[in-house]
Amino acid sequence: MSEIKQDSSRVIKKYPNRRLYDTQASSYITLADVRDLVVASERFTVIDAKTNEDITRSILLQIILDLESAGVPMFSTNTLRQIIRFYGHAMQGVMGTYLEQNMQAFTEIQQQLSQQYDELYPTQFKPEAWADLMSMQNPLMSRMMSSYVEQTKDLYLNMQEQMQNQTQQLLKVFSPAAFNQAAESKKSTKKSK
Repeated sequence: MSEIKQDSSRVIKKYPNRRLYDTQASSYITLADVRDLVVASERFTVIDAKTNEDITRSILLQIILDLESAGVPMFSTNTLRQIIRFYGHAMQGVMGTYLEQNMQAFTEIQQQLSQQYDELYPTQFKPEAWADLMSMQNPLMSRMMSSYVEQTKDLYLNMQEQMQNQTQQLLKVFSPAAFNQAAESKKSTKKSK
C-alpha cells in the first residue's frame, strides 16, 4: 500500500460508493472530468478515501479502458497481446521505460509541429482547418513513426548483439578452462625460475 505524497497536486478522493470527490473544487466529479484534467495537463493524485492508498494509475487505466471501448481504439488487439506478454518477463521494466520514452518523444514532436504551424499561420487556421490539415498529415506521421521505430529496433538489436559478445568474452575469461590455463601458466612460470 503506497501512501500519497504531499505535493502541490490536486487531490481527488475515491469513496467506497465509487464516487470521486475533487477536494480543490469541493465537488463530486466523473471519470470524464478526470480525463479533462489529464488533457489540460493538470497535476492530480487520486487516493482511496478509506485506505489513503494512491490509486491514480488504476483510475487512469479505467479511463483508457473506457476510451478504448468507445469509438476507434488506439491499441490493436495484437498490440495489447504483446504488452500483456511482457508482464512477468525479464524485459518488463525495459519495455515500460521504452514506451514512456517513446511517448515523450512523440509528444515533443507533436508540440513542435503545432508550435511551428501556429507561428507560420497564426490567424489563418480555424479549428476545422487545423483538423483537416492534421488528417492529411496522418499518413506522413505514420511513415515517420514507422521509420523511427525501425531505426530504434536496429539500434536495439545492435546493442543486444554487442552485449552478447561482451558477455561471451567475459564468460571465456571466467570459465573453468581459463582458470586451469592460468594455473598451469603460473606453475610453469614458477618452475622456470
